[in-house]
Amino acid sequence: MQDKTIARLNEPAVAGENHGVQVELTAVLVAVPNGNPVVLTIGSAAALPSGPLESGHRSLQSGLRNWVEQQTGHPLGYIEQLYTFADRDRSGEDPERRVISISYLGLTREEPSRVTSPGSWRNWYEFFPWEDHRYGAPPVITDVIEPALRQWADDAGPQEKRRKRWQRAAVCFGFDDQHWNEELTLQRYELLYEAGLVEEAALRSGVTGVQLVPGRTMHGDHRRILATGIARLRTKIKYRPVVFELMPPAFTLLQLQRTVEALAGTTVHKQNFRRLIEQQELVEETGQMSSDTGGRPAKLFQFRHGVLDERSVAGTK
Repeated sequence: MQDKTIARLNEPAVAGENHGVQVELTAVLVAVPNGNPVVLTIGSAAALPSGPLESGHRSLQSGLRNWVEQQTGHPLGYIEQLYTFADRDRSGEDPERRVISISYLGLTREEPSRVTSPGSWRNWYEFFPWEDHRYGAPPVITDVIEPALRQWADDAGPQEKRRKRWQRAAVCFGFDDQHWNEELTLQRYELLYEAGLVEEAALRSGVTGVQLVPGRTMHGDHRRILATGIARLRTKIKYRPVVFELMPPAFTLLQLQRTVEALAGTTVHKQNFRRLIEQQELVEETGQMSSDTGGRPAKLFQFRHGVLDERSVAGTK
């Protein structure tokens, strides 16, 4: 029954009838080699690995694994369902054709170089340069985003609407002494899209002559899907130890800290971070040392899997 339903959803439309509904499977696959958060892409980094759900696929996940391995040669390990995108105009091509995208978030510690053409790993801050606050607020925020959003708010008309627009911008981007919340990745991208400041929005509206915010663009709404994946991961590392899915079997505490900082786009207090990791008993010593630190040899640790059976853990908050 499920296969017949899938076939009906994906079958091409007959002339004179409404176009059918296509179910698309999309993967946000993340790795953090050498402290750099990267995402697996295809098509000159213009899209995420994806493909239609077909009647021959045993399940959603098997279909997704098939497409990712087919397009990139990279096997999928840990994955979880991320979100279902079903906006009527999300494809941006044929408004009569409904495309429902079921997206998944995947984490891997595999060597990122192990992909085949047309797959490639790209630093996710290429797509969202305003999200990396590890070295302070990026200049793009003060030089481009803030003045552009002020103009967008001023163009709103009535004073109350202008106030609400600017308040939303201030909360998203930390203006007017607001706190920068790293978890609002999706809200920030959607705000820039609504304001017509990203290329995907400009292409759809046909508006020209507006200074757009820098950032690598993607096909359709794949950058929105990627923003959703980043936001989910930034939230999840605070209450579940998923960061260890990205770590090698043995690592130093500095490597672990750098990985957390790369994902969150912010720095953490070294002593507080290590104290929290030790208090929660998330790691244990391997008895070995690493000499690849550039200084004194550092102890190597491994994730203590037994902690998952003992109690609920609080991640790296």
